[in-house]
Amino acid sequence: MEIQRALADDAGEILTVQRAAYVSEAQLYGDPFIPPLVESVEQVRKAIETGVTLKAVDGGRIVGAVRGTLSSTLSGTLSGTTCLVGRLVVAPDRQGQGLGTALLRALHDQVPEATAFDLFTGHLSEGNLRLYRRLGYRETRRERMDDHLTLVHLRR
Repeated sequence: MEIQRALADDAGEILTVQRAAYVSEAQLYGDPFIPPLVESVEQVRKAIETGVTLKAVDGGRIVGAVRGTLSSTLSGTLSGTTCLVGRLVVAPDRQGQGLGTALLRALHDQVPEATAFDLFTGHLSEGNLRLYRRLGYRETRRERMDDHLTLVHLRR
């Protein structure tokens, strides 16, 4: 398995993996219209072109991906670059094999200029929360979206 920078031409295959990976999340929250499931291939292509998107490739097949978007902050005496982590996905048949960990670590390495990494997940997504905490992410706040979803925001 190799982790590489994604290319715009990878958008369709990454979207396929993304949709397969997020079906369980949609079922967990009882919502088939969560953003990762309704995103278009054009939106994925744009994310690849404008941010840092990594793909995990095994035998020519994309089996996982993660996105990072950089933003600079300047408030008072604090300044820095934050990487917003998004769409960490692993093909269902490859979950539990360390690919999510490898992808997140590779993203951390790809953007050394980031002084912080921010991400969020749903409050019922225990596996995601365990992974993020194991990699040094700490909860910063919770945001209630509606009756069935509270987002847990984390930072590393």
